[in-house]
Amino acid sequence: MEKLIEKIYSRPARPGMVGDGFRVFNYFPNAELTQHRVSPFLLLDFNAEYDFGPSDHLRGVDVHPHKGFETVTIAYKGSVAHHDSTGNSGVINPGDVQWMTAGAGILHKEYHEENFSKKGGPFEMVQLWVNLPAKDKLTSPKYQPITADKMGKVILPGNGGTVNVIAGNFNESEGPASTFTPVNLFDIRLNKGGKLHTSIPITHNSILLVIGGKVTVNGQQADEHSFILFKNEGEEINISADENSVVLLLSGEPINEPIAQYGPFVMNTPQELQVAFQEFQSGKFGVLE
Repeated sequence: MEKLIEKIYSRPARPGMVGDGFRVFNYFPNAELTQHRVSPFLLLDFNAEYDFGPSDHLRGVDVHPHKGFETVTIAYKGSVAHHDSTGNSGVINPGDVQWMTAGAGILHKEYHEENFSKKGGPFEMVQLWVNLPAKDKLTSPKYQPITADKMGKVILPGNGGTVNVIAGNFNESEGPASTFTPVNLFDIRLNKGGKLHTSIPITHNSILLVIGGKVTVNGQQADEHSFILFKNEGEEINISADENSVVLLLSGEPINEPIAQYGPFVMNTPQELQVAFQEFQSGKFGVLE
């Protein structure tokens, strides 16, 4: 049975700035798409293609804390560098993914990579926040650099396109990302007329974002930058490309636990949030300049 579509959302009306380097449209959370409805995902920001122009100043987000969840940055165009207080650093280029587990607490900063910043050019990124279950919220921070060549690759029939499997299982092809709860994350590149068929567990909350192009999903048309929320009914997803298209398909087993959030801290109780603030203010998350 095809997975039923609950609603197709248009792109939010106005973008917002995260620091001075990320011009994002926030798809959730909001009053309608609450965190429990899209769990285990907490936030989806989409930096739709935008040319920031050349700059000697490295645009981005300065030092900030995280605790209790994971951040996943997917690069489509442009390059991002990052550093964190555990000593990790790296650069993600188009096709790469930065998967950071904040866990027990970390300081982080991310910004346009130096060479990209000097040249300028189109910049397009997605950032997801993925919740951690209570038993793993205090896990040690870690970083998974997932370059394009490490991902599972599926070639679709008839030159229909390719699927880069970041996490989970797409038609028996495994993604390299290590996750704490069941999560699927598929970067799908479809040629005009290309078709895709896959099955997602009925228990998963499932979402599709049209990064570029125009597709038909389970019989309904979805335009560029639209966002599809599926019902938890049915398992089959069929996508056909009306033109060359890029879509991001994500699904995950809901984490049915209380959420207490304030800014970059996502815990289960207000008391745990208070501890997170105290730890941050006392320097327990380390030092990052």
